[in-house]
Amino acid sequence: MSVKHAISRGLELGRSVFQLGLLKSGGRFAAKLRADRFRAGPSARTVQPQAFLPSRYRYFRTSLKGLAAQLQSAGFRRRFGGGSPRNRAVFLAFGLGVGLIEQQLEDDRRSAATCDEIQAVFRKKRFQSPFKPCASGYKLEDYIIGSQIGKGSNAAVYEAAARFAPQESNSKCSLVQLGEDEEETARSATCCSLRTFPMAIKMMWNFGAGSSSEAILTSMSQELVPAGPLALKLEKEEITLDGHFGGLPKRVSAHPNVIRVHRAFTADVPLLPGAEEEYPDVLPARLNPAGLGNNRTLFLVMKNYPFTLRQYLEVSTPGRRQGSLMVLQLLEGVDHLCRQGVAHRDLKSDNVLLEFDSDGCPRLVITDFGCCLSQSDSNLQLPFNSIWVNRGGNPSLMAPEVATAVPGCGVVIDYSKADAWAVGAISYEIFGQPNPFYRAVGLESRNYQEKQLPPLPSGVSADVQLVIRFLLRRSPSKRPSARVAANMLHLSLWGRKALANHDSVGMRKLADWLLCQSAVVLLKGCGGPSGNMVEAELQRSFLSNLDLEDLRTAVGFLLYGREQHQACILSA
Repeated sequence: MSVKHAISRGLELGRSVFQLGLLKSGGRFAAKLRADRFRAGPSARTVQPQAFLPSRYRYFRTSLKGLAAQLQSAGFRRRFGGGSPRNRAVFLAFGLGVGLIEQQLEDDRRSAATCDEIQAVFRKKRFQSPFKPCASGYKLEDYIIGSQIGKGSNAAVYEAAARFAPQESNSKCSLVQLGEDEEETARSATCCSLRTFPMAIKMMWNFGAGSSSEAILTSMSQELVPAGPLALKLEKEEITLDGHFGGLPKRVSAHPNVIRVHRAFTADVPLLPGAEEEYPDVLPARLNPAGLGNNRTLFLVMKNYPFTLRQYLEVSTPGRRQGSLMVLQLLEGVDHLCRQGVAHRDLKSDNVLLEFDSDGCPRLVITDFGCCLSQSDSNLQLPFNSIWVNRGGNPSLMAPEVATAVPGCGVVIDYSKADAWAVGAISYEIFGQPNPFYRAVGLESRNYQEKQLPPLPSGVSADVQLVIRFLLRRSPSKRPSARVAANMLHLSLWGRKALANHDSVGMRKLADWLLCQSAVVLLKGCGGPSGNMVEAELQRSFLSNLDLEDLRTAVGFLLYGREQHQACILSA
């Protein structure tokens, strides 16, 4: 072996030891290593320069520079102190190869610092509700109530307008996606109704909570999870509200893809339009002698949205890019809830509201938190020691780990990735296909096989299909979190060039792309027409939740999926 060949071999060996053990961020290794790692709460920690490396490599993280120096020093001593030339050359080259690690670590420190700085800038620019605070609106008499616009299993929803401060809806009801004249006429009527009644009042049905405000608020505390800081009157705010599972109810912060409750109050149940025909049994005896309801109940005041996602999809099929943005919005909303210790547990197209931004792009908002799990410790794990423990809402869209759970001593249901699985199922509806877990297809979440999932339309991009397939994996350990799946779509939509030939150089390209994205979003601004568009909101959400570990995991999933896709094409 020549000295030149020995040195070259040593350099390759040193580099490969580092890459295989420390920096292999793409492909099968990253997908397997990090796919099941998820932080449910908000990222309170400051990401340390090397915190993304696996814990078993702690020795190398703390003493790698010293190791390289020792190897190099020993190599020079051997060079001048004896030993065969080949051994001296190999040992010295290995030391030089390990020394190259320091440069790679420096690049990674720089990337982590970049992510920290970007995250800090955009976390200061939090989403603000368009409704201005005021001192009124805590009584039913403060509102003009219009027609019924929705009814579920535990509440009825009516359009409303405030007597104290009439407002107009800023949302644009775009008719671009609806082709028929009759549909356009109907949507135009909806827009006119929104201008007259920009709010919606949800009247809960009260069967067994009693008629005292304390009992009602305690029993229906889950409905208050998306409530704003001024939703309750001060004296009601001081009431201790215990949730169903012994924890104080969470209050999630504002997010463009999560409903906001602006007012919450108790009042006597009124006889509203359509009550006697639509829900006579839940009325109190003073309104219907045969009614079973109590005299008082909870009322929630929210923004009025023109459609549910289900209603919209019945008359329109989004385009390729719009569909991708709609799936991404659901993932951003679910990630926001998970980070704050909330699992929705009843995610379906009926529980997603929809409006249009100024550019005609659908904006999705997750609503109806009556079945949610909210915990103060944010771990989203529910002890399942009895069949009487409520595991959630719609059984058809329960994630496999929830649907197959068997109650017993020490059994715990982990909901950290359950809502992300439901987003994968709803994605079929968004792209114009029947939900595979409803009767039309007939799969059951408790026993389906991944190969049984029906194909998505060919017009859906390969990366989006990949994300949906990953979300519908049976095992939560092989399923990406909502944050990682959202990062995958962000990279697919806006960072495709930065993903090309991903390696150590590609990581630097990714950091450069992040800086460019940050500059573009900041230049567009957070206010004005462009700042309120769906794409701008999504980009701000991505940058405010930027984490190097989650980003690299997303890259790993994408690269692994693309490799598998290419392998399937070649073998076909």
